[in-house]
Amino acid sequence: MSIVGKPTPGSQLLTPKDHALVLIDFQSQMAFATKSIDAVTLRTNAGLIARAAAGFKVPTVLTTVAAKSFSGPMFPEVTEPFPGQQLIDRTSMNTWEDANVVKALNGIGKDRLVFAGLWTSVCIVGPVLSALDQGYECYIVADACGDVSTEAHERAVARMVQAGARPMTALQYLLELQRDWARGDTYELTTGIAKTHGGAYGLGVIYAKTMFGAHEG
Repeated sequence: MSIVGKPTPGSQLLTPKDHALVLIDFQSQMAFATKSIDAVTLRTNAGLIARAAAGFKVPTVLTTVAAKSFSGPMFPEVTEPFPGQQLIDRTSMNTWEDANVVKALNGIGKDRLVFAGLWTSVCIVGPVLSALDQGYECYIVADACGDVSTEAHERAVARMVQAGARPMTALQYLLELQRDWARGDTYELTTGIAKTHGGAYGLGVIYAKTMFGAHEG
């Protein structure tokens, strides 16, 4: 019996309405010791997913740890797309052990969660493994996470993947939300984010539009 393909997206692909984004501990103190990714790339990728989520109206939780007493403020690239939104500050390293964070996520009511933050082996592993244990479907934006070493980051990602989490990248997250260039209402949003946060791909978009008036759709 042959399989008949259909022009239908797979169920594991993200859409703007089917998940919540959780951004964890993008703070100065955590970034100082992050070695698995350079700070410029980390800030760029964190800003990319924050702007993508805000633009596509993905419900997003922003949480910090000991912001006033130790770890410092959250990256402006992460907070600026969400003006006026409260940051949930915690004492727990594991975000999922903070009642206020879980209450916020329960209020959003999504069974699919996307995580990014610092450090991968502590502040991301904790909530991802905890959420998976409670039946949530979890994704990790791996290049918007970082750790004290490449080894620590990679082992943490492997541990979460082995438990059932799905890894992805920041640019992938943006383009997966858009997915079809015929979606004109978010076309300029997506290409605009790509121009400023999309690295070489963004430069290609700028070049094509400037030199030839090119359009993906």
